[in-house]
Amino acid sequence: MNVIFEFSGKVALVTGAASGVGRATAKAFAKAGAQVAVADLNRQAGEDVAEQIRTEGGVAEFFHVDVGDEASVAALVASVVERFGGLDFAHNNAGIEGAHVPVDQVSQDDWQRVMDVDLSSVFYCMKSQIPEMAKRGGGAIVNTASASGLIGGYQLASYTAAKHGVVGLTRAAAADCARHGIRVNALCPGPIDTAFIAQMPQAMRERLMFGVPMRRLGTAEEMALPVLWLCSDAASYVTRHALSVDGGVVSSSPVTFMEDLAGA
Repeated sequence: MNVIFEFSGKVALVTGAASGVGRATAKAFAKAGAQVAVADLNRQAGEDVAEQIRTEGGVAEFFHVDVGDEASVAALVASVVERFGGLDFAHNNAGIEGAHVPVDQVSQDDWQRVMDVDLSSVFYCMKSQIPEMAKRGGGAIVNTASASGLIGGYQLASYTAAKHGVVGLTRAAAADCARHGIRVNALCPGPIDTAFIAQMPQAMRERLMFGVPMRRLGTAEEMALPVLWLCSDAASYVTRHALSVDGGVVSSSPVTFMEDLAGA
């Protein structure tokens, strides 16, 4: 990845950093010169990402966290500030999809688990991050939402509701803390080439790509660079924005497409 941003002397916290978009963002921040807090529930995978960054000459440390637990998140932010001296950027990225079933078949347990990990976690993170950024005169937060946070996801009721909530919470927080010099935006990825998608039958992968106007899946790295842009001075007048990075999915007909995909 050719990183074009400069964050030397800055501190970045990334949750869900052990894999996928979070891992790509953590590595991109490090390549841009930031000191990176790699946070995840998966201890071994998170340690591996931090070690990869250090091996490549960056500065990183792993922090174990359960983002669905407010006390765990508060302890994470306190530990990051103690280790690095402050906090400038945060990518609140940890999330799960939950069950792929019609809305009337969603269990209470699944609903609550998705809300805890995908929505409440963002609230917990910002609640602890904003005061620390204010102490430094400003900062930038990027919350991972989804294309499903702007449209309805087929058989993804819990996930869709949570990600719509992330977009709304992002806009509310941006309004609240703009006076502190803190910008808050949401990243709304479309279909990303993940291990889960790689395991799909070829016919289903092809149908998935057909639903993207650009006719391909996005990569984790293609999500990381927009996150860095939103944190950079190049986006100094950008806040309360939900940035679609989806190959054009939101502007197409995704609900009908996903119904077709489910029957493939």
